Amino acid sequence: MLSAVPSTASVRKALRRFRRSRRGSAAVEFALVAPVFFALLFAIIETAIVFFAGQVLESITQNSARMILTGQAQSGGYTQAQFQSYVCGQIPALFTCSNVYVDVESYPSFSSVTINSQIDGSNNFINNMKYCPGNAGDIVVVRLFYQWPLFVTGLGYNISNLSGSKRLLAATAAFKNEPFLANPSPC
Repeated sequence: MLSAVPSTASVRKALRRFRRSRRGSAAVEFALVAPVFFALLFAIIETAIVFFAGQVLESITQNSARMILTGQAQSGGYTQAQFQSYVCGQIPALFTCSNVYVDVESYPSFSSVTINSQIDGSNNFINNMKYCPGNAGDIVVVRLFYQWPLFVTGLGYNISNLSGSKRLLAATAAFKNEPFLANPSPC
């Protein structure tokens, strides 16, 4: 009659074989490392996209500011809505035009320029945009803002600076208007 209980030697032999076997170890190791690897990969990709979007916003700001610098916006009598439309005409598919905020302010000298934060104490965006392109020879600061949504904010990696997992992208151009002939700007 055969015994249902395996002998101690056969159990040891089975354990020894199991210990020496390397089949499946790569899958187990990958399963342990995969979540951290993919979280890191997505965080790197999202950070790169945010930096790319910031650079695109900088380019749009420089190109749009040229309209004011040369007096074309003042000569054309651009309103804030018209200048916003001009800016939106340069925006690629990366941004939504309705979420781009444009602030244009003029100053008598560079020393009188004040740049305030557009984020309040509760990490909310302050929308107090103005449009004053100035006259010939005035100092002008053009700022564009965009609230970029973030998706990889877990595992201790969070680059948001606004509530609701968003990052405020800001681009600024400061310059002295060229001498141009136009009606004085009412600001």
